[in-house]
Amino acid sequence: MNKVITILVVLFSIQGVFAADPAPPPPTPPPPPGLPIDGGLVVLFVFALISGYYLSKKYISTKKGSL
Repeated sequence: MNKVITILVVLFSIQGVFAADPAPPPPTPPPPPGLPIDGGLVVLFVFALISGYYLSKKYISTKKGSL
């Protein structure tokens, strides 16, 4: 009878160990901000055209000749 009680105590204690929930995983970091790649592409293109026109006019006026 003593062996039966010992076996039951061991089985019930092992069952408690396996029934325990593990710790939840840590939360995932927030995603990076969704910035578009072409956000200011049109403004940059217009600025490049204006500055190119200005620099070419400046170059032509200082050379006083053909390009």
